[in-house]
Amino acid sequence: MKTVALIAQKGGVGKTTLAIHLATAFAATGKNTLLLDLDPQASAAEWKDHRSAETPAVVSIQPSRLTKVLEEAKSIGTDIVILDTAPHSESTALEAAKAADLILVPCQPTIMDLRAMSKTVELLRLVGKGAFAILNSVPHQGTGGQEAADTITSSFGLEVADVRFGDRVAFSRCMISGEAAQEVEPHGKAASEVTALYEWTNAQLHGSTSAPVRKTRKAKAA
Repeated sequence: MKTVALIAQKGGVGKTTLAIHLATAFAATGKNTLLLDLDPQASAAEWKDHRSAETPAVVSIQPSRLTKVLEEAKSIGTDIVILDTAPHSESTALEAAKAADLILVPCQPTIMDLRAMSKTVELLRLVGKGAFAILNSVPHQGTGGQEAADTITSSFGLEVADVRFGDRVAFSRCMISGEAAQEVEPHGKAASEVTALYEWTNAQLHGSTSAPVRKTRKAKAA
């Protein structure tokens, strides 16, 4: 069983969006997939409430039960677990990071998001685990995405995944109906980005599982 944790101490960066789409992509390949919603807002669980498809399984749990639930998931043959964590909760993030085979740090290419990333990076260093930043809501035009990626690497020592989610209506629209973008528009650009994320994640889980967080100078994202 493999575990992927989406961790960011700032809210509104797209953790749930990425978690839902990644879990749906794994489930579509026949993998026994479980999405654990560790956020008190339970946005992923609410998405599941509106979903007609049985997979992926989504369960809202208290962070204190994470270890036990993971043990149970492994015992019943779960292939992949996606952890959707809460913002502003160091204890939850720490537990998720310790349990993860792969850690993804979602970030939007904005000054506020980049400044807030330092808290997440310091937390990951506490557990001694590496991670990949993954850009979300990247504008279709301009160089904002690449500039953000360069800042993340140079200021925080965090490797940036070479896949990203664009700023697309499909990602938000599908949340209302309990679907994923690749189900609503299977031939759309959002679907292509989901496929790329799935393939990249799968490769990381069965190859190099994480990139080390390098020590760098004090972060500056002004």
